Amino acid sequence: MKNIYFLGIGGIGMSALARYFNAKGYSVAGYDRTESALTMSLQSEGIDIHYVDSVGLIPSKYKDKENALVVITPAIPASLGELEFFRQNGFSIMKRSQVLGEITKSQRGICVAGTHGKTTTTTMTAHLLHNSHVDCNAFIGGISKNFKQNLHLSDNSDLVVIEADEYDRSFLTLSPYMAAITAVDADHLDIYGTEAQYRAGFEDFTSLIRPDGVLLMKLGLPITPRVKEGVRVLTYSIEAGNYHADNIRTGNGEIVFDFVTPQGLIKNIKLGVPVRINIENGIAAMTLALLNGATPDEVRTAMATFMGVKRRFDFHIKRDDLVFMDDYAHHPQELKSCIESVRALYKDKHICGIFQPHLYTRTRDFADDFARSLSLLDEVVLLDIYPAREKPIPGVTSQMLLDKITISNKRICSKDELKEFVRTHRFEVLLTVGAGDIDLMIPELKKILLSNIDA
Repeated sequence: MKNIYFLGIGGIGMSALARYFNAKGYSVAGYDRTESALTMSLQSEGIDIHYVDSVGLIPSKYKDKENALVVITPAIPASLGELEFFRQNGFSIMKRSQVLGEITKSQRGICVAGTHGKTTTTTMTAHLLHNSHVDCNAFIGGISKNFKQNLHLSDNSDLVVIEADEYDRSFLTLSPYMAAITAVDADHLDIYGTEAQYRAGFEDFTSLIRPDGVLLMKLGLPITPRVKEGVRVLTYSIEAGNYHADNIRTGNGEIVFDFVTPQGLIKNIKLGVPVRINIENGIAAMTLALLNGATPDEVRTAMATFMGVKRRFDFHIKRDDLVFMDDYAHHPQELKSCIESVRALYKDKHICGIFQPHLYTRTRDFADDFARSLSLLDEVVLLDIYPAREKPIPGVTSQMLLDKITISNKRICSKDELKEFVRTHRFEVLLTVGAGDIDLMIPELKKILLSNIDA
């Protein structure tokens, strides 16, 4: 099928697939509910996109079911008119994860899974391999600052680095050559039901690795791998495991460490994005790169040039008198790691965090954990819960969360009130966090902050 139509084409994973097929010479088009920087970028690459749910707007060649494939994402509601049209008329419809699964059957997939850390680790792995003699293809769940997009294609490598998403059990469609698991802290209980079932999903994921492959696990994860005979199981962490760090030096805005491997020591690894959590992400990424043929010198050089991922420890103002940064953290453990990393960088500074909770179910299921993490800040501002695909749940509100936070300097703001709050306050370190649409406010908040300084 040469014509591929995407429903929800503006999603971070869907847009990478659309780019992939467009680059391979397929005809690509799609629908999304809202225009965004991603959809505009796709349109600039020649992809036809519309923003109204209308069968009449679907280009005619994508209505020929013998020559068209429809790709969908779980975020698309079953009631969408265009989806109903394709289903009622017998079109071939595949989930995004199923298409990725087909790609891993024809290439050697390096699949990075985990509750958190997977986007950065995936992007680092792709960056390291690309900057070695090995190279790779990559589907990334964020915008790489090095690649400047969420897709990287190679003309001479059959390796494909993939962010393996556990939501909707999507990662169970993959056929990994190598897999890494960074964390299994419970999430998506609206899908899995219980923490035990969530972890069982990762155990199922390990059973999919090819017999000649590798499972790389963070040391101490509470799961029992179910790998096929022949699969090597290796461990990593900051301080222990088959691969780990030693002689960590932090200072002058830099983090440098020695990388301990079974083959020997690789000295003086310098993190391009110097936050503590990236030591562990970097160890996983460097391990995957080495296992696939990158040399120690290539890994050391490339790690220092890693620029990070948009919305992962993303600095927007970095001055002695003001720091403004943004992070995608939307799980309690991610929040804790983010805040602790910022605290390590700015030990004596007042840190104010603006948090937009993501999903009613996640806020309900982990309210106490969210409160504990947010209480690590000096000051907390909560926005309303971002619903994404969900309907409100009675009693599950930002006020409920605010009541559980133990620090006294806390408040709830609407988005309009937030602008006034930022305008009338002075900050040392300001942090915006969340997976909703809080990032859309960053340009205006940055403008207000800089005008305050100039005043």
